[in-house]
Amino acid sequence: MFYELEIKEHVRVPPKAFSEDIKEAVLKSLNEYFEGYVSQELGFVVAVTGIDEIGEGVIIPGDGAAYYDTKFKVLTYKPEMQEVVIGRISDITDFGAFIDIGPVDGMIHISQTMDDYVSFSKDGVLQGKESKKVLKVNDICIARIIAISYKDPTSPKVALTMRQPYLGALAWIEEENKKSDKVVEKKKK
Repeated sequence: MFYELEIKEHVRVPPKAFSEDIKEAVLKSLNEYFEGYVSQELGFVVAVTGIDEIGEGVIIPGDGAAYYDTKFKVLTYKPEMQEVVIGRISDITDFGAFIDIGPVDGMIHISQTMDDYVSFSKDGVLQGKESKKVLKVNDICIARIIAISYKDPTSPKVALTMRQPYLGALAWIEEENKKSDKVVEKKKK
């Protein structure tokens, strides 16, 4: 889920930025610090969206930089358990698929791609034995988050499943909807 959060933090502005407008210098420092920032509390910081308040600057002896008590907002993506996400398949391996869901790639284990025996072909495609469903790179898919791990803070893991109705490649979902519509039309007659 995407959130806009308000944060209060001491922001370090190096001496080389003293000649700049204070708001621009603080924003530059915030962007440098928070670009690519990931934590369990904040999730994946996408951008600093604005500065609400900048307090008085304090220079700490021996450092030379100014520190400003600052209130600012960040746009962050924090994956949540059971959240339904949409994304594009970015890679397929013999153990599953990776799906780009925005600031992070989620992983779908081969056993979680569909309700079928799934095989991996040398062409980089996953195919269901009975359903003949095919999953390939660049397919747009809908999946559900089933696990989140921040064990390695530099590379958090998001596990996904597509094994339930109305999840999977959009082409599969459209096909299921057409079948459902035909069944409904038959019942009406």
